[in-house]
Amino acid sequence: MDTAAATNPNPLALEELQQELRHVGLRVVGLLGGIGSGKTLVARQLGQMGACVLDADQAGHQVLESPDVKQAAIERWGSSILAADGRIDRRRLAEIVFAPTTEGLAERSFLQQLTHPRIACRLVAEARRQAREGFRVAVLDAPLLLEAGWDKLCDILVFVDAPQPLRLARVQARGWSAKEFADREGVQASLDVKRRRADWVIDNSGSPEQTRVQVVRFWDWLVGR
Repeated sequence: MDTAAATNPNPLALEELQQELRHVGLRVVGLLGGIGSGKTLVARQLGQMGACVLDADQAGHQVLESPDVKQAAIERWGSSILAADGRIDRRRLAEIVFAPTTEGLAERSFLQQLTHPRIACRLVAEARRQAREGFRVAVLDAPLLLEAGWDKLCDILVFVDAPQPLRLARVQARGWSAKEFADREGVQASLDVKRRRADWVIDNSGSPEQTRVQVVRFWDWLVGR
C-alpha cells in the first residue's frame, strides 16, 4: 500500500477522505454482513470482475505494526500482547478488547480511536493508487464498516447474508471458538441494521458458484448505471 498518507499522525476527517475518493473518480462498494458471512469471497469475486479490493483487515495489520501505534499499545497493555517474534499478537489483543465487559468496551474504544483514522488513511491512499492504475470501482471489505463510519466513504452498500449456524461453522473451521464468535459479533452493529442500510443483498448460504451468479448480476447492474 501507498504509505505516504497512511502514516499521517493527524489523519484527515472522513469527509475529506470521501472528497478525495470522489476526486479520483473511484466508486466504492462497501460490504456488510455478519462474521463468517463470506464478505471476503464476494470481494474476491468482484475483484475478478474488474474491481480493486480495499482490505481493511490487512490495513489494520500494517497499522498495528507501525512504530507509534505499537508503542502506544505496549504502553497501554504491556509486553504480554507481543508474540515471540516481537509482533503484536492479534489474538491476545482481541481477548482484551472484545471482552464483553465495561473494561473491554473501554479498551476497544481506545484501540479504535488509535487505529481507525490511520486505517482509513491507508485505505484511501490505496484507492488513490488503484485509481491511477485505471480502476473505477473499489470494494471495501471491512469488519467494522458501519461502526468506524467508513460507510461515508462508500457509494453503495451490499449485505452478504448467511445463517448463523453456517457462519459459526465457517469460523470454527478457521480455529475460532463459539465464545470468540459471540464476543466479536456482539460488538458489531446488528444484522438487521446492516441489512436495512444495504442497497443490495447477496445470499452466500450456498456454493461459491451460486454466490457468483448473484455477484455477476450485481456487477452488471453496477457498471450499467
